[in-house]
Amino acid sequence: MTINSPPSSSDQSSVGFDRLSEPVRRWIWQKDWRELRDIQEQAIPAILDTEADVIISAATAGGKTEAAFLPIISRIADASGRGFKAIYVSPLKALINDQFRRLDELCEMAELPVYRWHGDVSASSKARARKQPDGIVLITPESLEALFVRRGLEVSALFSALEFVVIDELHAFIGQERGKQLQSLLHRIDAVTGRAVRRVGLSATLGDMGLAAEFLRPGGGDEVVILESASGGATVYLQVRGYEKKAAPSSANGGEEKDEHELLYMRQIAGHVFETLRGKNGLVFAGSRANVEAYTDLLRQESEKLGVPEEFFAHHANLSRTHREFVEERLKAGKLPTSAVCTSTLELGIDIGAVENVAQIGAPWSVASLRQRLGRSGRRGDKPAVIRLYVPERQLSDDLHPADRLRCQLVQSIAMVQLLARRWCEPPRVGALHLSTLTQQVLAVIAQYGGITAARAYELLAKRGAFGAVSPDVFLGVLRALGDKQNRLIEQAPDGTLLLGEVGERIVDHYDFYAVFQSPDEFRIVCDGRELGTLPILTVLVPDMTIIFSGRRWQVIEVRDREKVVVVSPSRSGVPPMFGGEGGDMHDVVAAEMREIYLSAEVPPFLDETAARLLEEARGEFDRLGLRASNVVEIDGDTFLFPWAGSVALGTLALALKGSGLAISTRGVILEGDRTSADKVVAVLRSFEEAPAPDAVYLAMTVGNLVHEKYDPYLPRELLAVGYASDRMRPAAVPALARRLLGQLEPEL
Repeated sequence: MTINSPPSSSDQSSVGFDRLSEPVRRWIWQKDWRELRDIQEQAIPAILDTEADVIISAATAGGKTEAAFLPIISRIADASGRGFKAIYVSPLKALINDQFRRLDELCEMAELPVYRWHGDVSASSKARARKQPDGIVLITPESLEALFVRRGLEVSALFSALEFVVIDELHAFIGQERGKQLQSLLHRIDAVTGRAVRRVGLSATLGDMGLAAEFLRPGGGDEVVILESASGGATVYLQVRGYEKKAAPSSANGGEEKDEHELLYMRQIAGHVFETLRGKNGLVFAGSRANVEAYTDLLRQESEKLGVPEEFFAHHANLSRTHREFVEERLKAGKLPTSAVCTSTLELGIDIGAVENVAQIGAPWSVASLRQRLGRSGRRGDKPAVIRLYVPERQLSDDLHPADRLRCQLVQSIAMVQLLARRWCEPPRVGALHLSTLTQQVLAVIAQYGGITAARAYELLAKRGAFGAVSPDVFLGVLRALGDKQNRLIEQAPDGTLLLGEVGERIVDHYDFYAVFQSPDEFRIVCDGRELGTLPILTVLVPDMTIIFSGRRWQVIEVRDREKVVVVSPSRSGVPPMFGGEGGDMHDVVAAEMREIYLSAEVPPFLDETAARLLEEARGEFDRLGLRASNVVEIDGDTFLFPWAGSVALGTLALALKGSGLAISTRGVILEGDRTSADKVVAVLRSFEEAPAPDAVYLAMTVGNLVHEKYDPYLPRELLAVGYASDRMRPAAVPALARRLLGQLEPEL
């Protein structure tokens, strides 16, 4: 599929150029720019002529950084006062290093100092910046937190002349623990300066711009100026390629022969990736770390067969920093053909040079992620963006799970591409309490001020701060939990001042304190006292549900949340689906688009021959299952529900059904009732139809895995349930989905 971008509006004479300061104009001339991009033309008056907060949204490599800093540097270059004039906040140290290289020459011409500030920058460099604070500092949220905690008495002076805070990759923060920490840090900057410092957000991928504006300035989103590029970026070449995972023939003897036959599709995918990316620079998003290693090994074997130098290198968080930087620098240098086989580690905007091709193996879980990955190629104006999606599906057989019979991975991929082409993107999720991050922020402000009253902490963090959804009772519950004798994170002086406790001091003194996020925990899967392995689990876990691990189904017996242990027993025989329930979150719009694809007869032009055939099979199975007439299907004593809803609504319904005595598990867009008749499920759904929405906290208390975030272990289960309900529950969707499943209406969720 080829998508042509609309013409840029920047072919007219520049209006904004003359508004910039002389050193900035001279830098532009030296760069031999023929014109400013449309987003830069928009940003110049918005930043120079107003005092408003601004969001700058444009395609990857669309000139967002310059759109912000050309007018910012023009404005602050001659500003008086001791202290940093602008802060640039990035989620990645590598991105800071890249932006430093881009801004250093411009700032030098404007006689404005620019500093890097993150964990890899020497203490002496930071000391020089603190001694003579001026210009621009490029910093991560974690290093900004460390500055507050370790230099609490200095921050007021360091930020006294601050005019701008620029937040890059804004979409990467919204709805995340790290984003809530950043919001709190921004409010704490305003608190120490005594004024609302202007905020400028940069992003290539945003859904609901109103929600993004509200994230940037909580309570003042309506006043944020939103700028969007009129140019859609480069021409895009996109293809979805289907692969069939064939069952091993009955003549296959031994496990190795059977495994080799079943993994033939991986060799086919690796072969095509090798053929199309060899000799070029590319990114191969392979999903899990295990897949990254497997495909990197297969690509290495292809190189060895031809006797050619190695070009494909693994890149994921568990590899050493030295190795990751080697891959990044080799990509950026562009002297040798290089492709990184990676997880999401290279999804954000680190400058890795002119990547020519992007490959995505398996269905992406969000349109935002697909859009971000697509933006990694075609960054040079004379090259199109190229992305190929490789989607494996099992060969049809009578014993396949409906998720495989319906080719859910393929249909989800098609839905993502079609929504991408319509320029739809998931809106950021808001409303979560983020109690783990609140815990960290309580400790941080106590350390910053050397002690703080509970009332002042509530006002700073919740009443006027980033945690506005946290009630006084919940806030007090958090403080009590931190002061509990078993935790000893905080203690209270006789005059009421909150101080760090014995354990709290150790936590704050450790370098790991400043990061609020952590990688998804790996649960140990244990059967009969024997550990089977580890598995990252992001979805609801409740006893009697089933999970898929190592190609088999297992019934959950017990969840030991704080120990990260899932006790299982072998489930009944049956082929588990490739399309499981342990992935990321899917939006309601994506699930609805999938249903429309099944109902349609149109074959998208971006499918290869195999993918088109697999789609035809999927639609045939959709009809054979009777899904045009019903959303509830019973097969051999199991009942399958098709609510066509996203992950959060689906998980809430699963808990409600489980609370009514049904054994329900999630499988992507499907709910599966193990050994449960359709009549029994329908009876429960009818009881939900007109009933009030269930109590979200009550349902959350039944979840086995409530400990997800870094500081959750210090909070009691009752508070964790309140937090989980705010983030992961949609109780109002339960009666609506019950009506949908019973075929009465198509509700708005």
